[in-house]
Amino acid sequence: MGWLEDESGLDRCEANFVPLTPLSHLNRAKDVHPEREALVHGNRRFNYSQYHRRVTTLAGAIAKMGIRPGDVVSTILPNIPAAMETHFAVPACGAVLNAINVRLDTATVAYIFGHARPKLVFADTQFLPLAEAAAKDLAHPPVIVEVADPQAGHSATGKFHEYEELILNGPVDFNWMMPEDEWESISLNYTSGTTGKPKGVVCSHRGAYLMTMGTVISWRMTLYPRYLAIVPLFHCNGWNHTWLLPAMGGTIICCREVRAKAIYDAIADEGVTHFGAAPIVLNMLANAEPAEKRDFDRTVEVFTAGAPPAAATLKAVEGLGFNVTQTYGLTETYGHVTECVWKNDQWDELSDGERAAIKARQGVRIPTMEDITVVDSETGVPIERDGKALGEVVMRGNSVMKGYYRNADATRDSFRGGHFWSGDIAILHPDSYIQIADRSKDVIISGGENVSSVEVEGVLMHHPAVSLCAVVAKPDAKWGEVPYAFVELKQGATASAEELIAFCRKSLAGFKTPKGVKFTELPKTATGKIQKYELRKVVSAD
Repeated sequence: MGWLEDESGLDRCEANFVPLTPLSHLNRAKDVHPEREALVHGNRRFNYSQYHRRVTTLAGAIAKMGIRPGDVVSTILPNIPAAMETHFAVPACGAVLNAINVRLDTATVAYIFGHARPKLVFADTQFLPLAEAAAKDLAHPPVIVEVADPQAGHSATGKFHEYEELILNGPVDFNWMMPEDEWESISLNYTSGTTGKPKGVVCSHRGAYLMTMGTVISWRMTLYPRYLAIVPLFHCNGWNHTWLLPAMGGTIICCREVRAKAIYDAIADEGVTHFGAAPIVLNMLANAEPAEKRDFDRTVEVFTAGAPPAAATLKAVEGLGFNVTQTYGLTETYGHVTECVWKNDQWDELSDGERAAIKARQGVRIPTMEDITVVDSETGVPIERDGKALGEVVMRGNSVMKGYYRNADATRDSFRGGHFWSGDIAILHPDSYIQIADRSKDVIISGGENVSSVEVEGVLMHHPAVSLCAVVAKPDAKWGEVPYAFVELKQGATASAEELIAFCRKSLAGFKTPKGVKFTELPKTATGKIQKYELRKVVSAD
């Protein structure tokens, strides 16, 4: 199908077929934008010529250390220049990048080391004790290279080879090892592992390249964006944004510590135009102290994902000068694969509350995805587009993982029927926009009725005293499970459990109303997701 009658001599060759890889973006930027600012970290600034040269010498130094194509190289780094540079240098010497969450415990990092079997690990000075402790009992521990960050107060200890020494002494004429096949692996990322051992998600050069191209369209990007790197690069490779920016001649501003003042300062002083962040970061910006906030003269474009945001949070943050686009995705999909495409002609004139409610939807597939829909978890039949029926989000397209590393059973199970099954529960609106209702494990079944914890949380977030909340299932002798709320209050605000329960009762059916409220700081992952499994332990122990 689709072939001409005679295609003799029309074969692929080096002139007309090049494997897709995001490495090409930096190679091009070095030629097209050599003097443009590429990377900023405090008082350190590199243009694209310098950025490319540092990546080249680093890749050569890694190869000289005995790393071969297909070997795994791990990193334990915050969002500093080394995190950006290793994203190019590691695959440029043919190796596979394994960026590890800096907030994991020693046992989990040791498991990842044992499973991924890295030959080399780049560790920020602050996280050297974690790397050392995780590696100490391994039969074949990785070589550790220390990455110092003196301007953040983390000077080199002198115990290991230091990152800048490798770059200084690496070969400036190292030839990048571009992939021979775009299906070759570029990264190995581990899931959060909240329901068992973390799984290793394998991503390809092709998928990463196409994600960068799809993001340009979805984010409505033009040349020379100034991107604030808030999304940790150990989370879906920073949603692939670091690989994307050179294609646009853009600038990456590093954000080592995610604090409201640091973000507002970067926006005001560095001219930030774009950033990605979890809803918890948006909540932090909306509730920042007046002394932390700065004025800025532009609308900052924001991608948010990681958990369904409350409409109240979106409404508050947009009033500060941020245009928020809700997205959705998983580690298994290189990050965001849906977007809430805004329909100007239909939605611009709606009230603030109505606009915020629509912006809380996860939307429709991005251009690199072929199909994303919601189906009955048992039958696989698409659910009704009525905004009420619940089903599981399934998807297929070029931004879906290769599979789980050394876990063929889990890979087969997740790829049933030609789709990737996400485990996320959602509704479909009549216009085909998806809206996440819950993770499958977070749905509360009370007296045989399904309760969306996200729906209850959305109501609670409209209370003026609530800064953040999470709702989980509490075991109940009569109903099986009932909703139970954990709440963080805004600084200086007060509220009682009875007040919040009564507030919810005005908007929710009785079985959906929380049966108890606990005021506490919520446990969170490094990417801002609330760790509901920890909260479930609390209510189960009561």
